[in-house]
Amino acid sequence: MRRHHRWSWPLLVVVVVAVVALWPVYVRPHTDTPVPADAILVLGGAHDGREQLGLRLAHEGYAPRVLFSNPYENSALVNRICHGGYSFEVICFDPSPRTTRGEGRELARLARADNWHRVIVVTFTPHISRARYIIEKCWEGELLFTDPEPHLSALRWGYDYVYQSVGYIKAFFEDC
Repeated sequence: MRRHHRWSWPLLVVVVVAVVALWPVYVRPHTDTPVPADAILVLGGAHDGREQLGLRLAHEGYAPRVLFSNPYENSALVNRICHGGYSFEVICFDPSPRTTRGEGRELARLARADNWHRVIVVTFTPHISRARYIIEKCWEGELLFTDPEPHLSALRWGYDYVYQSVGYIKAFFEDC
């Protein structure tokens, strides 16, 4: 029993330091106030309000088009969005690979083809910093990041601390 306690304190200290050090990266990342842009890119992931935020921003006139990453086999929500009638353009695409890197590649392709300069990117809070890091490797234009500020459980925050950290390490070794 004594050995268990000897390892508990150092482990607890490491966890606390990691949580505090990464707080501004995952819990309070830098977000941007939306301004008029050439497009809005909604990254794939949990249906946590990001799709609705992307549509609302377009409806409010921030961009004439919304790009929806659609790596889903069967999402009723995304299928409805991709086939809905809007007063702005909706472009749905299946990224290759089905990751943020693939989303960045498709954004870069479309942006270069149509000479875009600014894009609003919508994702969820713990993903913002890593998404910014990855997409900036793909496209040199101005990126503004925002999120629907979903309410996540402590368990989900813990999961995302680990998941996003591993993703950062992987992204470090990859080009776009």
